[in-house]
Amino acid sequence: MTLRKFAGLGALLSFVMPCLAMAADEVAAPVLNSGDTAWMLTSTALVLFMTIPGLALFYGGMVRSKNILSVMMQCFAITGLISVLWVIYGYSIAFDTTGMEQGVVNFNSFFGGMGKAFLAGVTPSSLTGPAALFPEAVFITFQMTFAIITPALIVGAFAERMKFSAMLIFMAIWFTLVYAPIAHMVWSGNGGLMWDWGVLDFAGGTVVHINAGVAGLVACLVLGKRKGFPTTPMAPHNLGYTLMGAAMLWVGWFGFNAGSAAAANGTAGMAMLVTQIATAAAALGWMFAEWVTHGKPSALGIASGVVAGLVAITPAAGTVGPMGALVIGLAAGVVCFFCATTLKRKLGYDDSLDAFGVHGIGGILGAILTGVFAAPALGGFGTVTDIGAQVWIQLKGVGFTVIYTAIVTYIILKVLDAVMGLRITEEEEAVGIDLALHNERGYNL
Repeated sequence: MTLRKFAGLGALLSFVMPCLAMAADEVAAPVLNSGDTAWMLTSTALVLFMTIPGLALFYGGMVRSKNILSVMMQCFAITGLISVLWVIYGYSIAFDTTGMEQGVVNFNSFFGGMGKAFLAGVTPSSLTGPAALFPEAVFITFQMTFAIITPALIVGAFAERMKFSAMLIFMAIWFTLVYAPIAHMVWSGNGGLMWDWGVLDFAGGTVVHINAGVAGLVACLVLGKRKGFPTTPMAPHNLGYTLMGAAMLWVGWFGFNAGSAAAANGTAGMAMLVTQIATAAAALGWMFAEWVTHGKPSALGIASGVVAGLVAITPAAGTVGPMGALVIGLAAGVVCFFCATTLKRKLGYDDSLDAFGVHGIGGILGAILTGVFAAPALGGFGTVTDIGAQVWIQLKGVGFTVIYTAIVTYIILKVLDAVMGLRITEEEEAVGIDLALHNERGYNL
């Protein structure tokens, strides 16, 4: 009788245990969070809004009237080109972690694998995020918008003088050899070169702004100055467009920074707050610096200050507190003003729309100050306990990005110049790119 009881108990357990295991699996299975998903969908749309129409208007208003369509066309063409390349291989290069191991430096520390090429394995049910809470398709699109705006920012450095065909090929190669690898090194996780160093870059100070700013500086040096620069007046033709574009960038940047929390949580809320504080402080910093230096505050100046603040707070948005953001914003407004005016005049380079002076310098300043104000001792929310050590790590990240981007960008441009030429002709430059290359005019009176 006792043996029968044990046998019955064994049979019961053999039935119950698999059921319990199945129940545990069901509990542990990731479940989509509709709140996080809604926020990431919104953030993605906001970041795309930054390029088209935000950046297109911001840059378009600053060039001469004969070149407005060329700048807007470049922004739209880059949006299409990078979207397609991101799907084919860009996402995989940036975020495939195959072969990566924390503390081990190998090829995959610099360059992601091809396991996600053509978005292999991505389905409507694929989830990702800090706790696998929203669709991977949304994350792919969100990161795609970052990949779009970065090369579009470079356009401001060589505006009014680069051939459209050369621009397209340059952007495709630059995206492949510079943007995607830098994004991988910083954001891919354990085993990524700068990730393992401990570089803090919440939303793209290194990946986006230093990257684009340095590439822009190299591009304007390789192409040379616009005909007549600096003696011929080249005033912005429509600052109303530029102010509208700056406003769109300001609004869209909440998706850029707060969206980088990858969740609708307290980090996203604080990122939104510090973004607003830093941007406002930078706008005032640039305005007052210009007022004191030149005697009058300008609309172009305050718009540029807005962008400088947005750039500088980007790497710090997830780790600094409100007072740190205030300092970062004020510093960015003043420093970027002097770099985009005094420094540019002294060095004599023709960075048409100050891509380097605002994005390059603002990104470098923000990346370094992130190492300072991420410390809880200074009101931050990071894990920084040794400010000096973290600043050194930030400097390493900045230095590596500057050197890598400058060298690879220079090589790409020189090869393209030898193969197909980079610049439009003097006649085309005189007529304007809109008419010469696109057979259109921005204004038909």
